Amino acid sequence: MSDWPDGPTGDRAERGERYGRGSAGAQPESAQRMQHVRRQPGVPPQPQQQPRGYGVPAQQSQGYDQGHGQGQGQPGPGFDSGYNTGQVYGTPHGGGHGQPPGSGAPGPRQAPNWGRRIKFGALALVIVVLGVSIGTYFWADSKLNRDVDLSKVIERPSEGDGTNYLIVGSDSREGMSAEEKKKLHTGSAEGKRTDSMMLLHDGSNGPTLISLPRDSDVTIPSFRGSESGKLFPAQPGVHKKLNAAYAEDGPALLVRTIEARTGLRIDHYVEIGFAGFANIVDAIGGVDMNLPKGFKDKYSGADFQAGEQTLDGQQALAFVRTRHAFAASDLERTKNQQKFIAALASQTASPGTVLNPFRLYPALGAGLDTLIVDKDMSLWSLGQMFLAMKGVTGGDGVSMNMPVSGSSGGNLVWDDAKVKQLVTQLNADERVTVTSD
Repeated sequence: MSDWPDGPTGDRAERGERYGRGSAGAQPESAQRMQHVRRQPGVPPQPQQQPRGYGVPAQQSQGYDQGHGQGQGQPGPGFDSGYNTGQVYGTPHGGGHGQPPGSGAPGPRQAPNWGRRIKFGALALVIVVLGVSIGTYFWADSKLNRDVDLSKVIERPSEGDGTNYLIVGSDSREGMSAEEKKKLHTGSAEGKRTDSMMLLHDGSNGPTLISLPRDSDVTIPSFRGSESGKLFPAQPGVHKKLNAAYAEDGPALLVRTIEARTGLRIDHYVEIGFAGFANIVDAIGGVDMNLPKGFKDKYSGADFQAGEQTLDGQQALAFVRTRHAFAASDLERTKNQQKFIAALASQTASPGTVLNPFRLYPALGAGLDTLIVDKDMSLWSLGQMFLAMKGVTGGDGVSMNMPVSGSSGGNLVWDDAKVKQLVTQLNADERVTVTSD
């Protein structure tokens, strides 16, 4: 067959055919030179390139104008459709997402920033703890019974350094069922009286806890009735027990009587009844005590052996109320009350209670529902009081009875000289050196 160097000839030319129709023989036709296909002169063969972008093979670029200039209608050098670089898919040259140019496989996943995760995790934990703490504080603060108005107390002494708390345990049976009264050996007396009274001074030289025997000899000073507002005259020459002041006109007259007798200003008042006391002890799982000797008292229900033991609510109430088992009944009882109250405060303020919600919330609920405090008492001040009492147990403070010089008509008479020295040291917030012996 002819290579048709000068175009088609013969029958094909006569028929005006431009292309061959194939061979009629059994063998295929040999390669023919096609005049309409032209090789670009001077274009060296391009080296094979790695595929770029999404695995699309690179294609040779040719100028479009040059191809048109040659009449071929094909893109020439300099023309790039963007298909072979991946730009047709919206990615820049060299691949996307931090992949190296020419890489069709995804790059390695970035390692997690653990430092940043820990930082934000710790911040979230702090926010949660703060939220719970603030919520608990306001919840507990709202449960305080601020029923005592110390502004009704007249002729008050000047304020000294430090803070003075009057802590009162009353024999109130309010809210107790007949079964609870029987279980706790409280009896069914109406009204309420002071079963224990303690002064707690919290200052820069350590706390001082002073028990005031309820049989202390006092005279009732002039006072303004807490309910009526009526001014009552003093009762000179009429000697009564200290707890008679509470029975006559409640907390305000008790504070007035103690301030008049000592010259020490009471900053805060805290009172708790029988039921509340027992419930707090049970809520924290009991209080550990080491008793130097055993004793029994059928009136309070006490029945104790010497040695280490954990007292539940019923046993704790019997322990602090017992007086008939001792020769010096009231003074011995006040010592037991100090030991137990300090141990109770120490265990209540311990991490095992504060950090354990299953103990903390029942203890707060049981205690705050039955506590009676003055109108200026905050939950913060109450917490400071418990910490000061814990300090007494830890040996940072002083625990003592009000100094007594003797008795008269069944009443305990205070040692005036020691009481004056004691009050002077407390008002000046000095370390107490006075003893009750």
